[in-house]
Amino acid sequence: MSADTPVQPTEDVVTKMKTTSQKDVLDILVEKKLLKEDQLAVLRTEAGKSGVSLIRLIEQKKIVPDDVLARALSEVIGIPYADLEGKKIPKTILDIIPRDLSQNYEITPIARDGSTLTVGMVDPTNFKAMEALDFIARKNNYHVVYKVISASGLRNIFKQYSSLSSEVEEALANSDEDRAESSTGIESLNLEDKGMEEVVKTAPVTKMVSVILKHAVEGGASDIHIEPISEGSRVRYRIDGELHTSIILPPYVHSAIVARIKVLSNLKLDETRIPQDGRFRTTLEGKTIDLRVSTLPLMNQEKVVMRILDMSQNFLDLVKLGFMGRDLELLKESVKKSKGLILVTEPTGSGKSTTLYSLMSLINTDGINIVTLEDPIEYYIEGINQSQVNPDVGMTFASGLRAILRQDPDAIMVGEIRDSETAELAVHSSLTGHIVFSTLHTNDSFGAIPRLIDMKMEPFLLSSSLALIEAQRLVRRICEYCKEEFELPRDMKQDVQKELETLGEKQWPKDIDRNNIKFYRGKGCTRCGGTGYKGRLVINEVIKIDEIFQNLIVNGFPMDQVRARAKEQGILLLRQDGFLKAIRGLTTVEEVLRVTQT
Repeated sequence: MSADTPVQPTEDVVTKMKTTSQKDVLDILVEKKLLKEDQLAVLRTEAGKSGVSLIRLIEQKKIVPDDVLARALSEVIGIPYADLEGKKIPKTILDIIPRDLSQNYEITPIARDGSTLTVGMVDPTNFKAMEALDFIARKNNYHVVYKVISASGLRNIFKQYSSLSSEVEEALANSDEDRAESSTGIESLNLEDKGMEEVVKTAPVTKMVSVILKHAVEGGASDIHIEPISEGSRVRYRIDGELHTSIILPPYVHSAIVARIKVLSNLKLDETRIPQDGRFRTTLEGKTIDLRVSTLPLMNQEKVVMRILDMSQNFLDLVKLGFMGRDLELLKESVKKSKGLILVTEPTGSGKSTTLYSLMSLINTDGINIVTLEDPIEYYIEGINQSQVNPDVGMTFASGLRAILRQDPDAIMVGEIRDSETAELAVHSSLTGHIVFSTLHTNDSFGAIPRLIDMKMEPFLLSSSLALIEAQRLVRRICEYCKEEFELPRDMKQDVQKELETLGEKQWPKDIDRNNIKFYRGKGCTRCGGTGYKGRLVINEVIKIDEIFQNLIVNGFPMDQVRARAKEQGILLLRQDGFLKAIRGLTTVEEVLRVTQT
């Protein structure tokens, strides 16, 4: 039976759908080494406590890609798998099953041929979904054909029910009607009115904000920018590090949208002269989302930026972030020590928070007291005591760190070393039996030592306290669905060869054939929005502070000797690590050059 052959809803097929056990699916995953026995044991325990099915837990935790999970289910149940990634469904077909019904039962119409309706189901063993389909079929005299689909494929179809522009246009139409009927419409909202907060809660602008948030999450955006321009109110999403304009709204809705976001974030509605910061939590598409909000007064209006913090994401896997080989092993080894200072150095926006949380998660157990001091708190992690800097009441990094030392900590995370006082406290904390995580703004890992010495730190103290320094950048991943091999331009290829020819045997990865180097790019497809990229990963360099490095720190850190020792230690520099990941087909040479330019 081919993957495209429809399966008729015979009594045997329906019986198989109803009697399929999740154990059968799990057996296939274990057999194909996609799921480990120890993982399964942990999942069984969690499923027993939460009441969530094992298959649903695997999907939620992204242990197995959802298309692989769906194919396993398809194999067990004997119903073909339908790949819906990038597939367009005509609106006339979508309208057969309403969006709310589709979302509730995780089903979607795929095609119709006369009276035969092909329907995709994420869970073909869902009896209630089958009953709903049976009702629709009887009502319209349809003959239903079943296919198994993935959760990500279904999300692709959800986006087609309505676009950002169409949903916003609908909300705008409602607001226009309200404005025509009442003088308290959006255009005439006055921030000094006593009923402003109630008006904002009930106005059609509430729908607009919800739609903007929903499409940002669906599109994988990290930030939302809502800013006044001459034509109106521009909404931009930052996706994989790049800003994209999504829609431009009429000028009269801007102040109301800003007011609505302020209400959600508990900010002062009547204060438009100074910046404000806040945050709120919401649930979208079954995900818990935290949004960090920042307002900024411009010439005549305020701009709002919202950072999207997806609480359902998995931050615990350094491999998924892009760490591999020697660097991965050094990071894991460093956090197992009972003391020492671990520094992550990078420019702003290079993923330091995610790396720090991932490192702390490796030691986040009942027997370890982890306390953080952040500005601001990015993600709330269960089991970690997180506090936030508040300079207005004297809670600085330095004063907060002093307080943390009285909390009997085993591990401390200081969001950033900004001054001499904080640097001194962090170093002394690491010398007195604590493991300390922090960040420092430098261009590479080698710049951390001179920077700390500029902060009046004694070299002999640094040599004794520092355990590891890691520098990183974020590059865009090549889209797996449209990745292709291509011939790199000659001048660019020469730059890569020049950078990599200095690598010794200790530095060269065993999984790459030095005599058969290939390069890749994303051709551009519907799944990546035509960009050729989807997602991001880390490129990095890691220095382990061994005895030789300690001596170099004490003796003035001469850079020629430092770089010679780095090569002996097998360190891959940022650009070298990036080029090797480009050869592996994870990113492109252009991306590596873009983020490593000095």
